[in-house]
Amino acid sequence: MRPPKARTWSRGGCTPTVTVSGKGSGRVNLAGMICLKPGQRTRLIYRMRIYRRRKNERKGFNESDYARLLDAAHQQLGGPIVLIWDNVNTHVDALMRSLIDTRPWLTVFSLPTYAPELNPVESV
Repeated sequence: MRPPKARTWSRGGCTPTVTVSGKGSGRVNLAGMICLKPGQRTRLIYRMRIYRRRKNERKGFNESDYARLLDAAHQQLGGPIVLIWDNVNTHVDALMRSLIDTRPWLTVFSLPTYAPELNPVESV
């Protein structure tokens, strides 16, 4: 992204300066899963959400986004999925639990509350 353009002037011998706000243009959220299937190559299935600070725009992923990601992974892999999750609030709430219970092909294990040695994402 490019900063906003502006024109300015100054007296001879003085360098003109233009102030640009340092807000940035938004943020990118990424949700993904690494899929391991014996005898096949490893796959990365992911979804991105770009937040541009617009009115009524969601900042992050919600339960239905995670459910769509899991359904897409199930369709691509064509078999049961064993999922290991950390304790993010959207992973452990009641709505997500009900979405998991309606999918018989999905088995979910949750990591302990604080276990950075078990979660490889912590080191990134």
